[in-house]
Amino acid sequence: MKKVTVASLLKMKQEQQKIAALTAYDASFAKLFDDQGIDVILIGDSLGMVLQGADDTLSVSTQEIAYHTKCVRSGANRAFVIADMPFMSYSSPDVAYKNAASLMKAGASMVKLEGGEWLLDTIQGLVERSVPVCGHLGLTPQSVHVLGGFKVQGRESTQAEKLINSAKALEEAGIQLLVLECVPTSLAALVSAAVSIPVIGIGAGAQTDGQILVMHDMLGISANYMPKFSKNYLLECGNIPDAVSKYISDVKAQEFPGAEHSFE
Repeated sequence: MKKVTVASLLKMKQEQQKIAALTAYDASFAKLFDDQGIDVILIGDSLGMVLQGADDTLSVSTQEIAYHTKCVRSGANRAFVIADMPFMSYSSPDVAYKNAASLMKAGASMVKLEGGEWLLDTIQGLVERSVPVCGHLGLTPQSVHVLGGFKVQGRESTQAEKLINSAKALEEAGIQLLVLECVPTSLAALVSAAVSIPVIGIGAGAQTDGQILVMHDMLGISANYMPKFSKNYLLECGNIPDAVSKYISDVKAQEFPGAEHSFE
């Protein structure tokens, strides 16, 4: 199978082929996911919760993401590799440039930032400096204390309109991919239609261009809890390779997520 690129992900959206993504943090799982045909692997700052046992993602450092990115890159030959930029690692454009460079050098093909219009100059600067960028809107876990917890976003009409406008602005600034987390299914469909770039959902219903889950949630082994938007594929399949394969096939066939994994 050919290596996944930004161009091939865009083509998948245009041809209405669903994108399947998972987080990974080491070479062994990255290779397993790669062998099963995963399209995108994210080295998420979720490692703060699922690997380190923290209550949120805020304590994760750029150095930790870089370490795990290097590990994942060693195992992933085909999948597109994205690295999260941790809390306060992109607080200004110059800070973002330095930290993004370290993640790209570690093996990322793209970096992911959480937030809306305040990031436009930073995104434009990163792209101008040859760093591909993935945006992240909706529930942004690094803002958990501002949001008042891990809550569904965009249920009010003013919030929904702002989110759609933010997605358009981020695309205009140069992002080539967007993660949309914990928003109503109807809003996720509007966002996906409003931008030309692929939109990958998590807790955003089945009408986005793809899906991503934290691997520990998908396998039912998270240290803290199982989110409503996830599904325990290991329980259903009995072994990890089959669980990953079933997750990918369900995403491609639009059988996951179902209504029980989504928000209205």
